[in-house]
Amino acid sequence: MAGNKKILKIIIYLAVAAAIGIFIYKRATKPGEPSATGKSQTRGSGGKNLLVDAYIVKTSSLNETIEASGTLQSNEEVQVQPEITAKVVGLFFKEGTNVAKGTLLVKLYDEDLKAQLQKLELQQQLSKTTLERQENLLKINGISRQDVDVTRNQVSAYGADMEYTRTQLQKTELRAPFSGRLGLRNISLGAIVSPTTIITTLQQIDPLKIDFSVPEKYRTAIKQGDMVDFKVAGDLHTYKGNIYAMDPKIDLSTRTIRIRAIVPNTGQLLPGSFAKVLIALKNMPDAIMVPTQAVIPGTRDKKVAIADSGRAKFVIVETGIRNADNVQITSGLRVGDTVITSGILQLKTGVALKYNKVK
Repeated sequence: MAGNKKILKIIIYLAVAAAIGIFIYKRATKPGEPSATGKSQTRGSGGKNLLVDAYIVKTSSLNETIEASGTLQSNEEVQVQPEITAKVVGLFFKEGTNVAKGTLLVKLYDEDLKAQLQKLELQQQLSKTTLERQENLLKINGISRQDVDVTRNQVSAYGADMEYTRTQLQKTELRAPFSGRLGLRNISLGAIVSPTTIITTLQQIDPLKIDFSVPEKYRTAIKQGDMVDFKVAGDLHTYKGNIYAMDPKIDLSTRTIRIRAIVPNTGQLLPGSFAKVLIALKNMPDAIMVPTQAVIPGTRDKKVAIADSGRAKFVIVETGIRNADNVQITSGLRVGDTVITSGILQLKTGVALKYNKVK
């Protein structure tokens, strides 16, 4: 009897254990509620696919150019100023006209200098006559050699004074030092001028010079003889020039190097004009270009999101030349890579991607 009770208890315990097991199994596999394992898998797969636009990397031709701001300068420029103080007795130029080298522009009063020169010529002539007589007397020992030497020295002194006076006479004539175009006249006939008076200006405007600066990293890429293109305000025509000089020193404040080019001018260009300069460095037929918005800037480096087996992946890239819409990638991408161009802020590594538009 006791044995039967023991067997009954065991059967009851087994039935209860089986009921509990069935209950737990049904709760774990209830429809509409994922298991713990399922939840983990969903998070790992990134959930719902992210809809993005993409760009297939390919090569294209790229012309590397430098854009700089420049200023047109006269090839030669001078302010016409007298070297002495005197009255203007003659003006022989017209404002804004072209003149040839050596043309007389201004005549200053010189009558006093001419009279002084005439006086010196007479004094020298008298000294020469006296010297001839003394040399004849010296032959018969009628005069000392010292007296003859004094007279000879006086003749030379008068000659030096005459040369000085002739030099002063030359300063009364202001002539064009080179061929060019005259500016506006600042004085009138009869005015008293001094070395500080600017009578007019003279500029050689054919050819012209254009000065501009470029970053120091291009110092080895630019050389004398290179061609430059430029435009000026209010003119749609593109002008050309040739680099003929480079400053041997880099500007410490801007870290740029100053360059000068020579520009032919038929009259359309004026000194002082602002110019937008373009310098073509080299042509790269196999450059990799991607849309500008695809590049993610960072504090240390730049990144691009690409599709790797249908999932997002970030790669570090180096950039080169940038234009209005695209930027050159010098390293980090290969031809055929799929670059993500939209939805970048929502991207995370491993997120599944779905393409809306592929270019």
